Amino acid sequence: MRTWFLTGASQGLGLELASQLLERGDAVAATTRSRERLLSSLDGVGTGRLLALEVELGDEQAVTAAVDRAAETFGRIDVVVNNAGYGLLGAVEDVSDAAVRTLFDVQVFGAWNVVRAALPLLRAQRSGHIVNVSSVLGLTAVPGWGAYCAAKFALEGMSEALAGEVAPYGVTVTIAEPGYLRTSFLTPGALTAVTHAGDAYQDIARMIDDHRKLQGNQLGDPAKAAAALVGIVDRGDTRLHQILGSDAYAYATAKVDALREDLEAGKELALTTDRADA
Repeated sequence: MRTWFLTGASQGLGLELASQLLERGDAVAATTRSRERLLSSLDGVGTGRLLALEVELGDEQAVTAAVDRAAETFGRIDVVVNNAGYGLLGAVEDVSDAAVRTLFDVQVFGAWNVVRAALPLLRAQRSGHIVNVSSVLGLTAVPGWGAYCAAKFALEGMSEALAGEVAPYGVTVTIAEPGYLRTSFLTPGALTAVTHAGDAYQDIARMIDDHRKLQGNQLGDPAKAAAALVGIVDRGDTRLHQILGSDAYAYATAKVDALREDLEAGKELALTTDRADA
Protein backbone atom coordinates (compact mmCIF):
# COMPACT_ATOMS: atom_id res chain seq x y z
CA MET A 1 0.00 0.00 0.00
CA ARG A 2 1.25 3.44 -0.93
CA THR A 3 0.22 6.82 0.45
CA TRP A 4 -0.58 9.47 -2.13
CA PHE A 5 -0.92 13.22 -1.66
CA LEU A 6 -3.19 14.40 -4.46
CA THR A 7 -4.38 17.91 -5.30
CA GLY A 8 -7.48 18.80 -7.30
CA ALA A 9 -9.21 15.57 -6.38
CA SER A 10 -12.90 16.41 -6.52
CA GLN A 11 -13.45 16.17 -10.27
CA GLY A 12 -11.95 15.10 -13.58
CA LEU A 13 -8.60 13.34 -13.65
CA GLY A 14 -8.03 13.95 -9.94
CA LEU A 15 -11.30 12.29 -8.93
CA GLU A 16 -10.58 9.35 -11.22
CA LEU A 17 -7.13 8.96 -9.68
CA ALA A 18 -8.48 9.11 -6.13
CA SER A 19 -11.16 6.54 -6.94
CA GLN A 20 -8.79 4.07 -8.58
CA LEU A 21 -6.20 4.38 -5.81
CA LEU A 22 -8.73 3.89 -3.02
CA GLU A 23 -10.38 0.96 -4.78
CA ARG A 24 -7.07 -0.87 -5.05
CA GLY A 25 -6.24 -0.32 -1.37
CA ASP A 26 -3.90 2.66 -1.30
CA ALA A 27 -4.22 5.60 1.09
CA VAL A 28 -5.00 9.03 -0.33
CA ALA A 29 -4.70 12.48 1.20
CA ALA A 30 -6.75 14.53 -1.24
CA THR A 31 -7.01 18.30 -1.40
CA THR A 32 -10.13 19.98 -2.70
CA ARG A 33 -11.97 23.25 -2.46
CA SER A 34 -15.10 21.31 -1.45
CA ARG A 35 -14.65 18.40 0.95
CA GLU A 36 -18.39 17.69 0.75
CA ARG A 37 -18.31 17.39 -3.05
CA LEU A 38 -15.30 15.05 -2.93
CA LEU A 39 -16.85 12.75 -0.35
CA SER A 40 -20.13 12.71 -2.23
CA SER A 41 -18.39 11.86 -5.51
CA LEU A 42 -16.42 9.00 -3.95
CA ASP A 43 -19.56 7.67 -2.23
CA GLY A 44 -17.80 5.83 0.59
CA VAL A 45 -14.98 4.31 -1.48
CA GLY A 46 -11.87 3.80 0.63
CA THR A 47 -13.37 4.78 3.96
CA GLY A 48 -10.56 4.92 6.49
CA ARG A 49 -7.92 5.35 3.80
CA LEU A 50 -9.07 8.77 2.59
CA LEU A 51 -8.08 12.04 4.19
CA ALA A 52 -10.09 14.82 2.50
CA LEU A 53 -8.57 18.25 3.03
CA GLU A 54 -9.98 21.65 2.08
CA VAL A 55 -6.90 23.67 1.15
CA GLU A 56 -6.20 26.89 -0.72
CA LEU A 57 -3.09 25.85 -2.59
CA GLY A 58 -1.80 29.40 -2.88
CA ASP A 59 -1.56 29.57 0.93
CA GLU A 60 1.89 28.18 1.77
CA GLN A 61 1.17 27.68 5.48
CA ALA A 62 -2.11 25.88 4.77
CA VAL A 63 -0.39 23.57 2.28
CA THR A 64 2.40 22.76 4.73
CA ALA A 65 -0.16 21.98 7.42
CA ALA A 66 -2.04 19.68 5.02
CA VAL A 67 1.11 17.78 4.07
CA ASP A 68 2.09 17.44 7.73
CA ARG A 69 -1.38 16.16 8.62
CA ALA A 70 -1.23 13.59 5.81
CA ALA A 71 2.14 12.34 7.03
CA GLU A 72 0.90 12.16 10.62
CA THR A 73 -2.27 10.33 9.59
CA PHE A 74 -0.70 7.72 7.35
CA GLY A 75 2.89 7.61 8.64
CA ARG A 76 4.51 8.59 5.35
CA ILE A 77 3.93 10.02 1.87
CA ASP A 78 5.11 7.99 -1.10
CA VAL A 79 3.67 9.84 -4.09
CA VAL A 80 2.76 13.49 -4.66
CA VAL A 81 0.45 14.38 -7.56
CA ASN A 82 -0.01 18.05 -8.37
CA ASN A 83 -3.16 17.93 -10.45
CA ALA A 84 -5.15 21.02 -9.45
CA GLY A 85 -5.88 23.49 -12.21
CA TYR A 86 -8.48 25.06 -14.45
CA GLY A 87 -8.74 26.63 -17.89
CA LEU A 88 -8.42 30.32 -18.71
CA LEU A 89 -9.04 31.41 -22.29
CA GLY A 90 -8.55 34.82 -23.83
CA ALA A 91 -6.09 36.93 -25.81
CA VAL A 92 -2.97 37.99 -23.91
CA GLU A 93 -4.09 41.62 -24.19
CA ASP A 94 -7.50 40.85 -22.72
CA VAL A 95 -6.65 38.70 -19.70
CA SER A 96 -6.35 40.80 -16.55
CA ASP A 97 -3.45 40.86 -14.14
CA ALA A 98 -5.72 39.55 -11.37
CA ALA A 99 -6.91 36.62 -13.50
CA VAL A 100 -3.36 35.60 -14.39
CA ARG A 101 -2.17 35.86 -10.78
CA THR A 102 -5.07 33.73 -9.55
CA LEU A 103 -4.30 31.12 -12.20
CA PHE A 104 -0.62 31.05 -11.23
CA ASP A 105 -1.53 30.76 -7.54
CA VAL A 106 -3.15 27.40 -8.28
CA GLN A 107 -1.12 25.95 -11.13
CA VAL A 108 2.37 27.24 -10.33
CA PHE A 109 2.69 28.50 -6.76
CA GLY A 110 0.25 25.89 -5.48
CA ALA A 111 2.31 23.07 -6.97
CA TRP A 112 5.49 24.72 -5.73
CA ASN A 113 4.06 24.97 -2.20
CA VAL A 114 3.18 21.26 -2.22
CA VAL A 115 6.59 20.23 -3.51
CA ARG A 116 8.38 22.42 -0.99
CA ALA A 117 6.32 20.99 1.88
CA ALA A 118 6.65 17.33 0.83
CA LEU A 119 10.31 17.19 -0.14
CA PRO A 120 11.80 17.10 3.38
CA LEU A 121 9.75 13.95 4.00
CA LEU A 122 10.68 12.34 0.68
CA ARG A 123 14.35 13.19 1.06
CA ALA A 124 14.42 11.75 4.56
CA GLN A 125 12.85 8.53 3.25
CA ARG A 126 15.25 8.63 0.27
CA SER A 127 12.34 7.60 -1.90
CA GLY A 128 9.25 9.04 -3.51
CA HIS A 129 7.63 10.04 -6.77
CA ILE A 130 6.34 13.49 -7.74
CA VAL A 131 3.88 13.65 -10.63
CA ASN A 132 3.19 17.17 -11.89
CA VAL A 133 0.20 17.24 -14.20
CA SER A 134 0.96 19.77 -16.90
CA SER A 135 -0.60 19.70 -20.37
CA VAL A 136 0.54 19.41 -23.94
CA LEU A 137 0.02 23.18 -23.75
CA GLY A 138 3.01 23.20 -21.42
CA LEU A 139 5.06 22.19 -24.45
CA THR A 140 3.43 24.25 -27.18
CA ALA A 141 1.24 27.36 -27.25
CA VAL A 142 -1.74 28.36 -29.34
CA PRO A 143 -3.63 31.66 -29.63
CA GLY A 144 -6.14 32.26 -26.88
CA TRP A 145 -4.38 30.03 -24.37
CA GLY A 146 -1.56 32.43 -23.45
CA ALA A 147 -2.19 32.60 -19.70
CA TYR A 148 -2.83 28.87 -19.36
CA CYS A 149 0.24 28.02 -21.44
CA ALA A 150 2.37 30.44 -19.42
CA ALA A 151 1.37 28.67 -16.20
CA LYS A 152 2.00 25.22 -17.63
CA PHE A 153 5.34 26.29 -19.18
CA ALA A 154 6.35 27.54 -15.73
CA LEU A 155 5.35 24.22 -14.15
CA GLU A 156 7.38 22.37 -16.77
CA GLY A 157 10.47 24.47 -16.09
CA MET A 158 10.24 24.00 -12.35
CA SER A 159 9.69 20.27 -12.78
CA GLU A 160 12.66 19.76 -15.10
CA ALA A 161 14.99 21.53 -12.68
CA LEU A 162 13.46 19.68 -9.73
CA ALA A 163 14.08 16.29 -11.34
CA GLY A 164 17.82 16.85 -11.36
CA GLU A 165 17.85 18.24 -7.83
CA VAL A 166 16.05 15.35 -6.16
CA ALA A 167 17.37 12.38 -8.13
CA PRO A 168 20.30 11.89 -5.69
CA TYR A 169 17.72 11.37 -2.91
CA GLY A 170 15.88 8.59 -4.72
CA VAL A 171 12.97 10.83 -5.69
CA THR A 172 11.57 10.61 -9.23
CA VAL A 173 9.74 13.39 -11.08
CA THR A 174 7.25 12.80 -13.88
CA ILE A 175 5.63 15.55 -15.94
CA ALA A 176 2.30 14.35 -17.35
CA GLU A 177 1.17 16.17 -20.50
CA PRO A 178 -2.41 15.19 -21.44
CA GLY A 179 -4.39 16.44 -24.37
CA TYR A 180 -8.14 16.96 -24.17
CA LEU A 181 -9.65 14.58 -21.61
CA ARG A 182 -13.40 13.99 -21.51
CA THR A 183 -13.90 15.75 -18.18
CA SER A 184 -15.78 18.92 -17.22
CA PHE A 185 -12.69 21.05 -18.05
CA LEU A 186 -14.41 22.89 -20.92
CA THR A 187 -17.71 23.56 -19.15
CA PRO A 188 -18.57 27.18 -18.23
CA GLY A 189 -18.17 26.39 -14.52
CA ALA A 190 -14.61 25.13 -15.00
CA LEU A 191 -13.37 27.20 -17.93
CA THR A 192 -12.97 30.96 -17.56
CA ALA A 193 -13.18 32.79 -20.88
CA VAL A 194 -12.38 36.44 -21.59
CA THR A 195 -13.51 37.98 -24.87
CA HIS A 196 -12.78 41.44 -26.26
CA ALA A 197 -15.70 43.86 -26.38
CA GLY A 198 -14.62 45.35 -29.72
CA ASP A 199 -13.66 43.89 -33.07
CA ALA A 200 -10.18 42.71 -32.10
CA TYR A 201 -9.46 39.01 -31.60
CA GLN A 202 -12.70 37.74 -33.06
CA ASP A 203 -10.88 34.59 -34.12
CA ILE A 204 -10.21 33.88 -30.46
CA ALA A 205 -13.84 34.51 -29.57
CA ARG A 206 -14.84 31.93 -32.20
CA MET A 207 -12.19 29.52 -30.88
CA ILE A 208 -13.69 29.82 -27.40
CA ASP A 209 -17.13 29.00 -28.77
CA ASP A 210 -15.70 26.02 -30.63
CA HIS A 211 -14.08 24.74 -27.44
CA ARG A 212 -17.35 24.91 -25.57
CA LYS A 213 -18.91 22.79 -28.32
CA LEU A 214 -16.07 20.26 -27.92
CA GLN A 215 -17.26 19.46 -24.38
CA GLY A 216 -18.34 15.84 -24.24
CA ASN A 217 -16.50 14.92 -27.42
CA GLN A 218 -12.88 15.04 -26.21
CA LEU A 219 -10.68 12.14 -27.30
CA GLY A 220 -9.06 11.42 -23.94
CA ASP A 221 -10.43 8.95 -21.41
CA PRO A 222 -9.71 10.18 -17.85
CA ALA A 223 -9.94 6.63 -16.45
CA LYS A 224 -7.25 5.44 -18.86
CA ALA A 225 -5.13 8.52 -18.16
CA ALA A 226 -5.37 7.91 -14.41
CA ALA A 227 -4.44 4.25 -14.86
CA ALA A 228 -1.46 5.29 -16.99
CA LEU A 229 -0.16 7.56 -14.22
CA VAL A 230 -0.63 4.86 -11.59
CA GLY A 231 1.27 2.45 -13.83
CA ILE A 232 4.17 4.89 -14.20
CA VAL A 233 4.53 5.06 -10.43
CA ASP A 234 4.10 1.30 -9.95
CA ARG A 235 6.82 0.57 -12.51
CA GLY A 236 9.18 3.16 -11.08
CA ASP A 237 9.36 4.72 -14.54
CA THR A 238 12.01 7.46 -14.53
CA ARG A 239 11.12 9.05 -17.90
CA LEU A 240 10.65 12.77 -17.24
CA HIS A 241 7.95 13.55 -19.83
CA GLN A 242 4.83 11.49 -20.51
CA ILE A 243 2.39 12.60 -23.19
CA LEU A 244 -1.19 11.32 -22.78
CA GLY A 245 -3.43 11.12 -25.82
CA SER A 246 -3.02 10.96 -29.58
CA ASP A 247 -3.97 14.64 -29.88
CA ALA A 248 -1.27 15.58 -27.38
CA TYR A 249 1.28 13.48 -29.26
CA ALA A 250 0.43 15.26 -32.53
CA TYR A 251 0.71 18.72 -30.95
CA ALA A 252 3.98 17.88 -29.20
CA THR A 253 5.74 16.35 -32.19
CA ALA A 254 4.69 19.30 -34.37
CA LYS A 255 6.27 21.64 -31.80
CA VAL A 256 9.50 19.62 -31.75
CA ASP A 257 9.69 19.71 -35.55
CA ALA A 258 9.01 23.46 -35.68
CA LEU A 259 11.55 24.17 -32.94
CA ARG A 260 14.25 22.15 -34.70
CA GLU A 261 13.51 23.99 -37.94
CA ASP A 262 13.91 27.34 -36.18
CA LEU A 263 17.13 26.22 -34.49
CA GLU A 264 18.71 25.10 -37.73
CA ALA A 265 17.53 28.20 -39.60
CA GLY A 266 19.05 30.43 -36.92
CA LYS A 267 22.26 28.45 -36.37
CA GLU A 268 24.47 30.66 -38.53
CA LEU A 269 23.42 33.81 -36.70
CA ALA A 270 23.65 32.09 -33.31
CA LEU A 271 27.32 31.21 -33.88
CA THR A 272 28.23 34.84 -34.67
CA THR A 273 27.49 35.99 -31.11
CA ASP A 274 30.37 34.07 -29.45
CA ARG A 275 33.38 36.08 -28.31
CA ALA A 276 36.29 35.90 -30.69
CA ASP A 277 38.68 34.92 -27.87
CA ALA A 278 36.46 32.14 -26.52
